[in-house]
Amino acid sequence: MKRMGGLFLVALLAGSLTLGAYKLFFEDTHYGAALQQESMPVFQTSNPGANSAGIDEADFTLAAEKTVNAVVHVKNITINRSPSNIFEFIYGYGEQGRPQVGTGSGVIISPDGYIVTNNHVIAKANQLMVTLNDNKTYEATVVGTDPNTDIALLKVETEAPLPYLAFGDSDYVKVGEWVLAVGNPFNLTSTVTAGIVSAKARNLGRNQSFIQTDAAVNPGNSGGALVNTNGELIGINTAITSQTGSYIGYSFAVPSNIARKVVQDLLEYGDVIKGVLGVSSIPPEYAAEYGVEQVDGVFVAQVEEDSGAEDAGLQKGDVIKQIDGIRIRKFSDLTGYIASKSPGDVVEVRLERDGEPRVIPVEVRERQTLQIPVLGFIVKNLSEEDQAKYNTSRGVKIVEVPENSRKYKLVGKVILAVDGQQIRDIKDARKYFSSISRYGQTSITLLDEKGEKERVIFQ
Repeated sequence: MKRMGGLFLVALLAGSLTLGAYKLFFEDTHYGAALQQESMPVFQTSNPGANSAGIDEADFTLAAEKTVNAVVHVKNITINRSPSNIFEFIYGYGEQGRPQVGTGSGVIISPDGYIVTNNHVIAKANQLMVTLNDNKTYEATVVGTDPNTDIALLKVETEAPLPYLAFGDSDYVKVGEWVLAVGNPFNLTSTVTAGIVSAKARNLGRNQSFIQTDAAVNPGNSGGALVNTNGELIGINTAITSQTGSYIGYSFAVPSNIARKVVQDLLEYGDVIKGVLGVSSIPPEYAAEYGVEQVDGVFVAQVEEDSGAEDAGLQKGDVIKQIDGIRIRKFSDLTGYIASKSPGDVVEVRLERDGEPRVIPVEVRERQTLQIPVLGFIVKNLSEEDQAKYNTSRGVKIVEVPENSRKYKLVGKVILAVDGQQIRDIKDARKYFSSISRYGQTSITLLDEKGEKERVIFQ
């Protein structure tokens, strides 16, 4: 046994000496191989002389500091007077009702307490409470609203000047630009999220022009601020597209130039005075029917009667390329820019006609046509020629009706009254037709070219 153990130790020692001698005298040593694998090859993909700011260099702290103190928490208190159980339904319920509280955000736009928010944030409110970032709370009054743009203007009374945000120029916002959304989602006050501008002039079927961003916006953010990295207000956060009701990737803001124009009109007139260029368009794919194969701009399919576009000489088939130097690629670009203008403003329209470039000044004018609710008629204000022709200074002329109403031969007739309410112009038409019901009956008094009146009842 001892003999076997000795032989094993001798064999082990001999093997070690042999291996060591081979390593020392015969095998090449490559220490560099391991070192090369530890460091991967590095390639420069940009100009070494360029000095560009990357994501790591972006600093949002200044914009956030300027914004959070100017964004407020808005509480909408409404009184629900409907019965909540069978006993209240049978025996009635008190006048007090049950308060319901909805929340949103708002942006202070002046040191004396004017606040812009969304119309849907303050709709049907019995009381509005505004809480600042320093937890001071004030009762707010409604100065005016514009449901079409979903903008509302509030006012709070304070003794000391308030922090506020200045409007930026949303026409020069660029796709890919960093932005911050500041608001109060889920009652979490002073929340800041970051993202980029994903698209401009996005049309959501509201005849609107929104800034699209991927900054996280959730319920409660409505009415809050969308700002650039300089802390300038470039939009009012308004909507999200979601199957769940919460943020899943994209949100939308009313551009600041549109919000500013609405605020100015509400302060000056108490209402929003909308201007139009006076053209309608069609999708580019249908332009071939008019002999135009490719459209890089807005194809003019129709010029409205008595509009600034008609008086300036715009024609069917023109392709609008720019307005006041702003690139126009789709109709929502055009309507979004014009929405920031007032009747009487003159804009410079660059267009192509038969392949030739032209520059034409066009006066923006107050809209003369309206699609009235429920019935779907398109009506227009009476021109001087119409007033002489029909021998009336009031009413609106029917210029188009839906397919199911054509059998009544209403086109060309003048609406004088609806349900006994006299109609002077399209403002009255909007007001009184908005109050009619889809399920009741509506009486309309009409006037034809012969001066004969008739009454039509719709059910």
